[in-house]
Amino acid sequence: MAVKKSGLGKGLDSLIPKQTAAKHSTGAGAGTSGDVSAKDETKSAVKKEPPLNQEVKLKLTQIEPNRDQPRKSFDEQALAELADSIRQFGVIQPLIVQKKGDFYEIIAGERRWRAARMAGLKEIPVIIREFSDRQAVEISLIENIQRENLNPIEEAVAYKRLLNEFDLTQEEVADRVSKSRAAVTNSMRLLKLDDRVQQMVVEEKLSTGHARALLGIADAELQYQCAQEIFDRKLSVRDVERMVKVLSSKKKEKPKQDESQPQDFIYQDLEERMKALLGTKVSIDHRNQNRGRIVIDYYSNEELERLMYLFQSISDEKN
Repeated sequence: MAVKKSGLGKGLDSLIPKQTAAKHSTGAGAGTSGDVSAKDETKSAVKKEPPLNQEVKLKLTQIEPNRDQPRKSFDEQALAELADSIRQFGVIQPLIVQKKGDFYEIIAGERRWRAARMAGLKEIPVIIREFSDRQAVEISLIENIQRENLNPIEEAVAYKRLLNEFDLTQEEVADRVSKSRAAVTNSMRLLKLDDRVQQMVVEEKLSTGHARALLGIADAELQYQCAQEIFDRKLSVRDVERMVKVLSSKKKEKPKQDESQPQDFIYQDLEERMKALLGTKVSIDHRNQNRGRIVIDYYSNEELERLMYLFQSISDEKN
C-alpha cells in the first residue's frame, strides 16, 4: 500500500514541537520560511509573565490606578516635589500591583506612579502580588492611612469603609492602622458635618480643629454659615469654640434665634470679652459693610478715669 508523502509530513509536524523543528532546520528550500514563521509564533505564544513577589520593572502604560483607592485628591505641589526627587534618585520604593486583565492595578503607590509620570519616566519598579478583591481594598486603605497621604475627610471615609465592608470593630481598625481608638472615633465624627463643610475641610479652608468645633452645631445650614464666617474672618479654633458655646447657650424659646446669623454670636462673644477686659458693660452695634460702633458704659467719674487710665496704659505699651 502506497503511503502519501503529504500525510507523513503532516503527521511529523503534529508530533514534533515547532521549536524543535525550527532548531533542527537546515534552512534550505521552502521549509526555511515555514520554520522561521513557526519560531516567531512560538515566541509570541510563550511570552513570559513577570514573576510574582519579586521586584521587576513595568512600563507606566501597563499600570492603572485602583478605582477603589480612598485618596481622591492629590497635592500638585507635593507631587511636583516628589517628581523632582524621582528625577534625581529614581523611585526608591517599588509599587505593589496585581494583574487585572490586560493591565496591572496599583494596590499601593499611586502617588509615586503619578510623580513618575510627571518626571517623564517610562518604567517603574513594582512587586506583583495576588490578592482577593477584599484584600486589595483593605491593603490600599490601610497603606494610605498609615502613610498619612489622605486629607481628614478621606481618612474618615477610609475608616468607615474598613468598619462597614470588612465587619471590623473600631479597636480592630485602630490596631491595623497603628492608631488609637480615640483617633479613629474622632476622625469618623467629621462625617457628621454638612457635606459643604466637609468639602471646605478637603479644600483646606478649614482645619480639622475648626471642623471638630463645628460638630457642636446640629443645624446644617447654621453650621455651614459658621464655616463660611470662620474662613472669611480667619477665626482661630478657640474663637470657634467660643462661638459654638454662645450658640449652644441661647434659649430655644426665642423665636428669632433660627433667623440669627453666625456673626451675631461672634459680636456677642466679643462684647463679653471686652466686658471682662474693661470691667464694664460694652455694646457692639454692627452695621452693614463691616462698619459699626462700640458703646462703653461708665457709672461714675471715677470709673471714667479708670477707663482712661486703662486706655492710656495700652497706648503706652504699644509705643
